[in-house]
Amino acid sequence: MKLSKRLLWVVIMILLFPGLIPSAEAQSSKNIRIILDGVQLTSDTAPYVIPKLNITMVPLRVISEGLGAVVTWKQSTKTAIIENTSNFIQLTNGKTTGLVNGATVSLDASVQSRNGRIMVPLRFVGEALGLQVNWNQADQSITLIRDVVRPDLGSDGGNGNNGSLRGSWVSTVYNLDWPSSTSYGDIEKQKEEYIKLIDNLQAIGLNSIFVQIRPAGDALYSSMLVPWSKTLTGTQGMDPGYDPLQFMIDETHARDMEFHAWFNPFRANTDLNTSTLASNHIAIEHPEWVLNTKSQLIINPGIPEARAHVIEVIMEVVNKYNIDGVHLDDYFYPTGGTIDDDSTYVTYNSNHIATKANWRRDNINQFIQQLNQSIHSVKPQLSFGVSPFGVWRNDATDRTGSDTKASITSYDNYYADVRTWIQNSWVDYVVPQLYWSLSNANVRYDTLVNWWVNEVEGTDVELYIGHAPYKLGTTEIGWQNAQEIINQLKYNAKQPEVKGSIFFSARHLLNNPLELLPALTTYYHQ
Repeated sequence: MKLSKRLLWVVIMILLFPGLIPSAEAQSSKNIRIILDGVQLTSDTAPYVIPKLNITMVPLRVISEGLGAVVTWKQSTKTAIIENTSNFIQLTNGKTTGLVNGATVSLDASVQSRNGRIMVPLRFVGEALGLQVNWNQADQSITLIRDVVRPDLGSDGGNGNNGSLRGSWVSTVYNLDWPSSTSYGDIEKQKEEYIKLIDNLQAIGLNSIFVQIRPAGDALYSSMLVPWSKTLTGTQGMDPGYDPLQFMIDETHARDMEFHAWFNPFRANTDLNTSTLASNHIAIEHPEWVLNTKSQLIINPGIPEARAHVIEVIMEVVNKYNIDGVHLDDYFYPTGGTIDDDSTYVTYNSNHIATKANWRRDNINQFIQQLNQSIHSVKPQLSFGVSPFGVWRNDATDRTGSDTKASITSYDNYYADVRTWIQNSWVDYVVPQLYWSLSNANVRYDTLVNWWVNEVEGTDVELYIGHAPYKLGTTEIGWQNAQEIINQLKYNAKQPEVKGSIFFSARHLLNNPLELLPALTTYYHQ
């Protein structure tokens, strides 16, 4: 992924346990326990949380005795110096900056004095010393884990766990993963659900979240272009009373995880009913841009103005929010139903492309190219990628395709020519959805990994793999044991071009199918 490598000060400045700990200091201070590698640390002065900032402060003695660091306190300058074999941290009482290995970093809170004890921000110091810091809301405990490799998603050598992207898709359409339909209109419940979701995902070892913020021509954020999503309140266009996207970004970044904004580009509505759509929905404002596929409504990719509208919607988020990436799924042209775009083909075929299939692919190519240019002209460091259907073409149709017998393909059915995007560097990464097992003779997982590895080799496009924990426990061949996922990850680790994995989806993953979670957690923490 073309992400600018995070400087040390970015990685370690995360001070917050945002929103996870009650903001009232009196409520949280006396009950917080600190557990290091399974052992509870004793403290002569209780940890506390700075109100509003939600920054957990702990006595310096805990750092010195529990975390294996040498601590020096200089009374004359009121400065704490914390050292271990590889880090030098200097914090001064009252200052909003500190020194970490010689670099000046900004702090949201610095050293404080309480009851005669020197208090320091736990997450900042813990992570700077190479510890994973996790907050458990239920039992009011902070868990510290030693020898944690901090994620560097822009680093080379992404095979295995070191530096690899480890993500999950979070579906919002139909309230699949978040928020729940029982949380309609309940801001606090929606926040609690998201916090629990990402805490659980991070505990597994994941470091990136791909949240569907545009499920069906709508938005999980305040937009001037499209209506509020009904997944928030049950009614499209109804203001939920807060900005869910900003909340999710803040909570995700506070855990040193990446937040990728997932857009469904062309789906306008999940069914054909327009009576419940908001007045500013595209199907109401521009019905001439919308195709009826007999099962759902889609925005017609063949109309240049319609494509420009989708790009404008995405760019609104790029310009307004501090996201880490723009992510598209495989919903371009639908594979089911009918597509009545004969008149569009006649009207908007200025290049006189001979076949409708090639014209459709050209429409998607133009969209990907123009979106890539728009994103990187504003934020060159921002990641832009697509998760296509896992089979580009079968070799029976195209000798350069994969040795597979898939019933549909990305090129022929979704009209997504991902090979062209890779060759022209119109995307920073691809995440093919390889939702088949290693033992499926017709569509083998390893066969497809090898094919995609060959496609990105020698390019500057990175390769992540999409996995299917939702298939575990089904009757499909190869999915009767959770070891299938682990074996896939082990196969990925042998391919230097594979830089990480993303799981579909959060709900299926956290349901622990066939006891996957213990095995996956062990794999990612080994």
